[in-house]
Amino acid sequence: MTSPAARDRQIARIMRQCLAEGARVEIDGLGAFVPGPRRRIQFIPAKRPRVFLAYAVEDIGAVTGLYAALRDNGFDPWLDRKNLLAGQNWPRAIENAIGASDFFLACFSRRSAHKRGAFQTELRFALECASRLPDGEIFLIPLRFDHCDLPASMTRSLQYLNLFPNWDSGIRRLVRAMRHQHAERQRRASLRQA
Repeated sequence: MTSPAARDRQIARIMRQCLAEGARVEIDGLGAFVPGPRRRIQFIPAKRPRVFLAYAVEDIGAVTGLYAALRDNGFDPWLDRKNLLAGQNWPRAIENAIGASDFFLACFSRRSAHKRGAFQTELRFALECASRLPDGEIFLIPLRFDHCDLPASMTRSLQYLNLFPNWDSGIRRLVRAMRHQHAERQRRASLRQA
């Protein structure tokens, strides 16, 4: 049995060899090591788009599936049940997570569309955040898990997306929209830096 230190040395040796041959070494979720000028090694951190998931507790099953689909497609979803720490001031943590997110997914169903509580508070805060973004920027995406009415504040100016009757098709459309917007943001950021 190999000791952890020996295993770490072996991994480091393989990485150095790959980089010396000009290969890129990716570490899932963290970033990539790439060969740089003058035989230096550069680390490029991954910038997975952050996605806040707003939902009512009655929809936790569907939201957990959405969380997994987003992770599988290269996003960094934020879900209160997975990200809040014991003892954390949850209203402040949720506002911070919404403010730091690249996207806000508002998850609706017949059980949650007209429910009062934290879900509605999160929606109002997300609408406030969206109002500070340039016109045409995709941030808040209403999702429907089933046939349900959406609030007028959503349907007045935002296109919603159905994750039914075909979940996989809905996920593909959602991922495509977020990747497109994320790529556009990165393009604009690189132009500002040039």
